[in-house]
Amino acid sequence: MTITRINLEENEIPTHWYNVVADMPNPPLPPLGPDGKPVGPEQMGVIFPDTVLEQEMSGERWIAIPEEVREAYRIWRPTPLIRAVRLEKALGTPAKIYYKYEGVSPTGSHKPNSAIPQAYLNKIAGIKRLTTETGAGQWGSSLAFAGQMFGIDVRIYMVKISYQQKPFRRSMMQTWGAEVFASPSQMTKTGRDILARDPENQGSLGIAISEAVEEAASRADTKYALGSVLNHVLLHQTVIGLEAKKQLAKVGEYPDMIFAPCGGGSNFAGIAFPFLADKAAGKQVRLVAVEPTSCPTLTRGVYAYDYGDATGFTPLMKMYTLGHDFMPPGIHAGGLRYHGDSPLVSQLFHEKLIEAVAVPQLATFEAGVAFSRAEGIIPAPESCHAVRACMDEAIRCKETGEPKTLLFNLSGHGHFDMASYDRYFAGELEDFDYPSEAVEASLAHLPKVG
Repeated sequence: MTITRINLEENEIPTHWYNVVADMPNPPLPPLGPDGKPVGPEQMGVIFPDTVLEQEMSGERWIAIPEEVREAYRIWRPTPLIRAVRLEKALGTPAKIYYKYEGVSPTGSHKPNSAIPQAYLNKIAGIKRLTTETGAGQWGSSLAFAGQMFGIDVRIYMVKISYQQKPFRRSMMQTWGAEVFASPSQMTKTGRDILARDPENQGSLGIAISEAVEEAASRADTKYALGSVLNHVLLHQTVIGLEAKKQLAKVGEYPDMIFAPCGGGSNFAGIAFPFLADKAAGKQVRLVAVEPTSCPTLTRGVYAYDYGDATGFTPLMKMYTLGHDFMPPGIHAGGLRYHGDSPLVSQLFHEKLIEAVAVPQLATFEAGVAFSRAEGIIPAPESCHAVRACMDEAIRCKETGEPKTLLFNLSGHGHFDMASYDRYFAGELEDFDYPSEAVEASLAHLPKVG
């Protein structure tokens, strides 16, 4: 009998996170201030506690996971690795398809992997209140859950289009005690200014970040927590890939290709970075970040210093960007609507150590439906991007006869996204190929540094 579900025991939860910085061929480029000079810990300390900044700036290969965090991880980790034998049969491919299923977490996604340690690190620093942003709601619900666990109040600025599209994620955040506001909001100067210019503004992650950072910077009792992009967030997510390596080893497998959705980069980094060390040692493995054609940051953006938010509160980071004032279409994969990408992911892509592909919205839902009919799990719209790219490679294997081993990160279930599937079945969704002139207009506003 083919083994289809590969599990680990609780005592096999990783004891350390993997820091890819230690194995990068070139050191990461530093964040800069508006004057073009590197930003130090004292400036970042306005919005982050020292406990978080220590991880953000670390070059150590292995960073110990605090026992309190591992104890919290035990609620849902280790997560299963599953071989998609029914999907393989449906596609008629000689490829073996494996997926790491992160939808078993309390919030239904991979995001608690970082929310739990961030809440813990803020707690031991004496912080009682956090602000954050969220797109589709996976991060917001995860930080609300983590805040409740460690006794921290949480205020969340949720991108307005997602606030309207995904009301039950809002309900999750409120169930765990968080305050939630549609962004842009009247709560901050950033939000008020944007609404004065455009009362119908549907929001973006860049705007929501600006609102959350503005509030955190203006209150002595508050810090900011970020769900993607920065080094410490990607670090926390590596529990995904570290577990996957152990699970594949149990059945004598190693992937030829790994796929994951990529918005800010935590999803992709979580499963791919632990394999990057093997690649650096000569192992042949291709790591593919999958993004929407409507927000094609890696595939059509430029590698430049830009703000992480829409207003310019954050330091400048060297990343692939579509411009900090880029306004993406209201696609249903709200977690992938960010104008930039993680500086680490961006640098690795720039140095050609990882790959990227962009896929259209309709094709992702088509893949999600095909996957759910074969495997039973309904993927979140973000996860459907990885499903699409992996299925496309499996179909290529059918044409070439190559028996590749493929792995993708099924980063969350779609139980709170069924309105998106409703619109897909009703024929109301459409593909958005972001116009070149709109990208060029946004890029014209990049800061003149770096």
